[in-house]
Amino acid sequence: MSKAWMKLKKMGLVRGESAVASVGLAGAAILLGALAACGWWTLQQVRLAQVEARTQQAKVVGSLLAQSAEPLLNSGDLTAVRRLIVDAGRDYGLSRCRIVLSAGQVIADAKPSQINVRTLPTSWSVGAAEDSSADPSVASISFPLRIEGRGGARLEIAQSLVDPHWGVWGEQSGIALIGAIALSLLLLVYRRSRVSLGGVSLIREALLEMNAGETAHETLIVDASLGAEAVAWNKLLTDQQQMKKRVTIERTIERLDARRGIRSDSDAAWDAIPQGLVLVNADLTVRAANGGAAVLLKRRREEIPGCQIGQIIKDEKVLDAIRSIAGGVTQRALTVESQRNGDVGIGVLRFAVRPVRKEDTASAMLIIEDITQQRVAEQARDSFIAQVTHELRSPLTNIRMYVETAIDDSSDNPAVRSNCLNIINQETRRLERIVGEMLSVAEIEAGSFKVRRDDVYMDVLIGELEADYAAQAADKKITMKFIRPPKLPKLQGDRDKIALSLHNLLANALKYTPAGGEVTVAIDVRGNQLVIDVADTGIGIKPEDAEHVFDKFYRSADPRVEKITGTGLGLTLAREVIRLHGGDVTLQSELNRGSTFTATFPVSAEAA
Repeated sequence: MSKAWMKLKKMGLVRGESAVASVGLAGAAILLGALAACGWWTLQQVRLAQVEARTQQAKVVGSLLAQSAEPLLNSGDLTAVRRLIVDAGRDYGLSRCRIVLSAGQVIADAKPSQINVRTLPTSWSVGAAEDSSADPSVASISFPLRIEGRGGARLEIAQSLVDPHWGVWGEQSGIALIGAIALSLLLLVYRRSRVSLGGVSLIREALLEMNAGETAHETLIVDASLGAEAVAWNKLLTDQQQMKKRVTIERTIERLDARRGIRSDSDAAWDAIPQGLVLVNADLTVRAANGGAAVLLKRRREEIPGCQIGQIIKDEKVLDAIRSIAGGVTQRALTVESQRNGDVGIGVLRFAVRPVRKEDTASAMLIIEDITQQRVAEQARDSFIAQVTHELRSPLTNIRMYVETAIDDSSDNPAVRSNCLNIINQETRRLERIVGEMLSVAEIEAGSFKVRRDDVYMDVLIGELEADYAAQAADKKITMKFIRPPKLPKLQGDRDKIALSLHNLLANALKYTPAGGEVTVAIDVRGNQLVIDVADTGIGIKPEDAEHVFDKFYRSADPRVEKITGTGLGLTLAREVIRLHGGDVTLQSELNRGSTFTATFPVSAEAA
């Protein structure tokens, strides 16, 4: 017999009664508490009502006395006033009834012995009427009196408040009777609940015994005749006991298998492969799958074996290839690519389906590989090659045309020859910058992009920049302005790379500014920084595009941009170069109103 059951017997309760008993005791305690609260509240309400009634009586009596006493005082008839006060105190059972002058002299009192002034003075100072009693068991109030030509006085009335404890015995008896009836009904309900909830109570006690450590099936089981709850509880105990036996057997088998080395190295290698591997039977049921397949197919690994392959792969091309090989129709490997929509965009999976022969049963091995990054790299490479090819073709075509012009027409016209040589020189330098950009990109990708520190004279560099783009601005009918102080400081950095970054910023401004627009290059020294603002009145940049203009090969979806050629590397290189020199480049733009690129370079204190 359990310790819990022994405790119940000591308390005088039969088995199964503890839960119902606790509910009954709690209900009785609540009922008694409610009755006590009700009695207290009734007593308080009666007391408050009596206080209010006695106070109102004192006010009425005082008001009448004040109206009667004031004319008598004005006439000087103290005898009549004193008789009036004595009669009122006796008739109304007042604990205090007197008239007091403002100086404190008692001229009339229900108790004549308290009078300390026998005659009415000729005059005295006027004082305010106030309640002289602070006793909460006394209803006290005062009324001001005015005696013409002499001064003020006050009528003090006090009436004792009787404690109503013995005056409300009828109400208290009624509450006690109600309580007795309610307790009787509660006892009746308790007795009926004891019978109907006996099974539930026994189950509760069995649970408490289990929590205390009891495990014996014979102790925890209850009498099945107590109802459906008892039958269900006994069945649950039996099932639990059987389950414990099965778990014990399975753990024993697992330990034996572990000791025998059932899990081989091939199983570990199967899971170590990053590609997804799925083995499909001839009936298209998945026989096995590794962790890589679960990741790529976005399924839990334990859910895949036993499923039909069509439940986890929806692409019909892939399913056709699996059916063909698993059914023995095709004996060669098939490769299918499929797009999928993921949380971060569209991805590409490559499915390689190969036949697997074992005991003349057709099956297929599915090898899954994520080639999304490979496709993205191929697209970026193709876009770069197309852009660079177009960029290289334009200056080469111009060089060839002006070389032919110089050969054919320059002998008779030196001006033509000079113009041709200038344009050839400009296009050659343009080719040099394009090749330099591509080499710089290769250095960035290889992690070897570095700067060589030397003195960079910005006066000369800005002058060359203005000269290089003057002809291009004139050809596009764009007004180009350079605003700079009389003297610019020299920087410490790589002159060629700084020139490359500024060329890209200015070329970008001229490229996206239509004819008739304006490009302004403002150079200023602010503190220890050289600030170069390249502002244009071009087409501007959308806010969503402004976040990506410094990314490699990025092209806006604006139709006006599609007609403008470029490698998509200029702004990327410009920012990389400026940051390597300790500065930065920022952008402010408004669509259809223009853009401003601001490049900042640190200036040493001596140079500033």
